[in-house]
Amino acid sequence: MRILVTGASGFIGGRFARFALEQGFDVRVNGRRAEGVEHLVRRGAQFIPGDLNDPDLARRLCQGVEAVVHCAGAVGNWGRYQDFYQGNVVVTENVVEACLKEHVRRLVHLSSPSICFNGRSQLGITEEQVPRRFHNHYGATKHLAEQKVFGAQEFGLEVLALRPHFVTGAGDVSIFPRLLQMQRKRRLAIIGNGLNKVDFTSVQNLNEALVSALLADEAALGQAYNISNGHPLPLWDVVNYVMRQMHLPQVTRYRSYGLAYSLAALNEGACLLWPGRPQPTLSRLGTQVMSKDFTLDISRARQLLDYRPSVSLWSALDEFCGWWKAQDLPSGKD
Repeated sequence: MRILVTGASGFIGGRFARFALEQGFDVRVNGRRAEGVEHLVRRGAQFIPGDLNDPDLARRLCQGVEAVVHCAGAVGNWGRYQDFYQGNVVVTENVVEACLKEHVRRLVHLSSPSICFNGRSQLGITEEQVPRRFHNHYGATKHLAEQKVFGAQEFGLEVLALRPHFVTGAGDVSIFPRLLQMQRKRRLAIIGNGLNKVDFTSVQNLNEALVSALLADEAALGQAYNISNGHPLPLWDVVNYVMRQMHLPQVTRYRSYGLAYSLAALNEGACLLWPGRPQPTLSRLGTQVMSKDFTLDISRARQLLDYRPSVSLWSALDEFCGWWKAQDLPSGKD
C-alpha cells in the first residue's frame, strides 16, 4: 500500500513513517524540515517538500496514494488563535480536499484528547465527552479539524481520527525536555498534592494503532479513538522517574494550585506585553495540565481497532532518556 505521511519531520509523523517503512508500506513523506526526513529518505521514503497551506501542494502529495496519515499540525499551549486555526484547520481542510480530488481511499487523522480537556479533573473520558466551550486554542482547532475530516465521509472518503495522549519515546521534544530544563534551573514544583493521574502513550503503541487504522474494516470507520497505554499513573511519579534517569534531583517542592495559577496568570500578562509575545515558563493551561487527573477510556480502540498496547511506559521513558542523552543535549542546556 502506498501511503502519504504528513508532518514527517516531527516526532510522531517521523516515527510512524519509519515504522511504516519497516512494515513494508510504500511511503511518501512531507515535512517542514528537510533535515528532519533525511533518515526516512535513506530508508526508501519519497520526500516532497512544501507547505501544506498550499492546496496545490496538498493535491500533488496525494496523487497516486491509497491512504493518508495526517500528522501535521500546530501544537502547544501558547499562541494566537489564528495561528492554531491556520496550522490545524486550514491545513487539514487542504488535505481533505486533496484526498477527495485525487480519489484517496482512506484518511487517518491524528487528533488529540485535548479536545475534551475542561481544566478540571477528568477520569475515564470517552470520545463523546466534548465540552460546549473549549478550554484552549489547540483543543478548539483540533476539534474543528476533526469536523472537516468527518464531513468528508459523505463524499466517499474513509476516515478515522486517533486521539493519543502524552506520546513519548525517542524523538519526543514536547513533554520532558521542557520539564528537564526547568528542573535543571530549579524552577519546577509539584502543583497541588502531586497525586493526579494521567495517561501516557508509548510512540510504539501509537504506531501500531495507526497501522490498525490504515487496515481496519468498515465497522471501524467514521470514529474518533482515544489512544493511550491504558494504565494511568501519577504524573509526578513519572516526572521523577525521568529526573532520576537523567541524573537530576527529583522534584520535591510543592506549590498550591491557587498560587501556581495566579503566578501563571501574571506570567502570561507579562509575556503579552513583551515584544514577540514569548511563551511563558508557566501558563494557566500548563498549571491545569500538570495538576489535574486526565485519563482516557480506550475501550473503543480495543474493540474496533484490536488495539493492544504492549510497550510499557517505563520502556518508552527509558527509550526517551537514552535518546536524549545521545543527542549531546544536556537536560536543560542553557
